[in-house]
Amino acid sequence: MAPILEINNIFKNYGSTEILKDINIAIEPGDFLVLVGPSGCGKSTLLNCIAGLEPTTSGSLHIGGKDMTHVSPKDRDIAMVFQSYALYPTMTVAKNITFGMKVRGVDAATQEAKLNEVASQLQIEQLLHRRPGQLSGGQRQRVAMGRALVRDPKLFLFDEPLSNLDAKLRVEMRSEIKKLHQSLGATMVYVTHDQIEAMTLATKIVVLKGGIVQQIGTPAEIYNRPANLFVADFMGSPAMNLIPAKVTQNGNGAKIEITRSNEAPIILHDKKASGLPQNVILGLRPEDIAEAGFRAGEGVQEASCQVDMVEPAGADTYVVSELGGKQVTARLHAETSAAPGEKLTFAIDLNKVSYFAPDTGERLN
Repeated sequence: MAPILEINNIFKNYGSTEILKDINIAIEPGDFLVLVGPSGCGKSTLLNCIAGLEPTTSGSLHIGGKDMTHVSPKDRDIAMVFQSYALYPTMTVAKNITFGMKVRGVDAATQEAKLNEVASQLQIEQLLHRRPGQLSGGQRQRVAMGRALVRDPKLFLFDEPLSNLDAKLRVEMRSEIKKLHQSLGATMVYVTHDQIEAMTLATKIVVLKGGIVQQIGTPAEIYNRPANLFVADFMGSPAMNLIPAKVTQNGNGAKIEITRSNEAPIILHDKKASGLPQNVILGLRPEDIAEAGFRAGEGVQEASCQVDMVEPAGADTYVVSELGGKQVTARLHAETSAAPGEKLTFAIDLNKVSYFAPDTGERLN
């Protein structure tokens, strides 16, 4: 299958400042691509380059197999949903949704049919005669999406569409967008700084930092096998534990030593660590540290640690200890008896461990 969007060696400069550096991405029809990263990493600039709202400095961009690098936004067969909704305040919802079709000379019967189809899809039939000022944030967001949907474009582009909504509404709208993607089979490119949003919506994630692609992969790949320390720390909530450790090679794999304050170090044994350098950063997700007795099997090893803090969080309880000079979070079951100042034996799942180079931050295993 030919890619529907191909970005080749794209650079974007403002004067002498490089905003995007050698971006290469390809997605298939029906993909949901999420561009994620901290503020100022270049994700909205990249979206604007795809839309044609910003010219690229060099490189090429193909949509549906056609070179669109220098084509104007209106001829790129895209529809964009902005953070600000960008609705016309004096027009009714129905007119806001059909305005683009009217401008393009679509006949009235088709406009009406498309409007009804999209209004029922988004459950906004009862709002069609209202004006944007009479709508809630979530309703406005639906109207903005409706305006994009009637176009039936090759690509839908979303620029942080949920960041103006409160937490509960964000979760609702997130599932709306996911349902829409599944029912339409449309191709979507979505910008967010919220990694939970990225993990739940995407079929493919691009993690950006400082205008450079750090990793491209499925949500599972990004979460379970982060390419470097930045991705490991950025994706996941709570973040991955990143613990300095010493590796000593021996006959059957390697011995891993993690310091503890005022106590002998923890010693773990991992076959996967053979061939690693002496100094590493060991990465473990909070859910891969369980309470002893709740996780067993090959690759699970036990170590006792002092509990510094206990944070109940409904279904889970987070327990914080100090290892390797770092605060380490374990995600335990809600009924845990862990208490600050006491010792607790953890079951550490080394099947899930990531190793990183302390100097470059690159993944080693």
